[in-house]
Amino acid sequence: MASKSKRTSSLAKSTGEIFTRKWPRLFFIVAALQAIICIAFESYTFAQFQNGLKDMSDDDWGAHKDDGEAQLKTIPTFLGLLMLGFIYDIVLVWDALRMKNTIQIIGLCIANLAFLVYSALQIDQIREAIAILIGFNAFNNLNIWPEVQGELIAIPCIISLVSVILSFIAWKLYQEFAWDILKHIGADYRMKKRFLHYQVYIALLKFDFFFFVGFTIQFLVVVGGKTTTEFILTAIAIPVTIIILLCAAWFTRREWKFGMVVVMILYLGGLSYFIYKLARIYDPYEGQFYAPVRKSLTAFAVLTIILIILTIINGMVCMFNFGAGLKQHLLSPRQEIDKDQASYSMHDVKQTQLPSRMTID
Repeated sequence: MASKSKRTSSLAKSTGEIFTRKWPRLFFIVAALQAIICIAFESYTFAQFQNGLKDMSDDDWGAHKDDGEAQLKTIPTFLGLLMLGFIYDIVLVWDALRMKNTIQIIGLCIANLAFLVYSALQIDQIREAIAILIGFNAFNNLNIWPEVQGELIAIPCIISLVSVILSFIAWKLYQEFAWDILKHIGADYRMKKRFLHYQVYIALLKFDFFFFVGFTIQFLVVVGGKTTTEFILTAIAIPVTIIILLCAAWFTRREWKFGMVVVMILYLGGLSYFIYKLARIYDPYEGQFYAPVRKSLTAFAVLTIILIILTIINGMVCMFNFGAGLKQHLLSPRQEIDKDQASYSMHDVKQTQLPSRMTID
């Protein structure tokens, strides 16, 4: 009970530090404002889309029922996934600032660029979906696209501006958090390098989760599955992935080699799965089922493949670092020391006595 109370107190303290220090506070506020504005625009687009739809029966769809229903799912999926992404982004921002994880902060700036690409892709995909649905006479409001076009174009513009601002603040945070890392890990260069690899690995696991789930949600909602078994297995993959990623982080922190080997094998399985899915998206026959979300699924699949490869590489580096002393630093509570304790005292350095004056023989 005392341990739980201590963890709660530590969590509150680390969260409070975000808002008492200039650059962490600015980083959080900018990211939060971006999320609020973009979610508001996405919500407006979704509301306009839903309000403009007709109540279509099977007879109204005719021979276009399957294609029409797929397009109907495309727009809510795009909008919902981007909103989920912004919410998850705020959680990661809070986590990175609380843990003073500069690598995760840099990763968040890169992830913002991924949001930029996705938000740009959604403009064309939503425009195309609306045009197809208008062709199927599925809208009461035929001016739906002009009403939402401005908001959809504004989103990538906002993300572009925010990405520049966040990158500048991230540079300031890197300078500020360097001292905190020195206090926790020490001045040993090799130990700091091991800690850096650990931070990269943990950050990659968090981004792996979002992109895998994002791909799976699009597949389940829009594409579905050719068989019930495929649909069920894909749905089960989400909780299984969460368990694998949590275990991966725990095994690395505890330096359990056997567990890491098992996780590496599972990573290779995941890599094979996404390469297979990417090939299916562009298969001459199978590709028709992925047409409504081909571009976004491709983006998510490629990013996930890159992330898995980077995760495997960093995971192996972390595994090679097992037994080198990092575990003791990770499991021990952070100890606050001041700069005088971390620096060399001039009194500890033996100095040779210089003559008070020079003589000429």
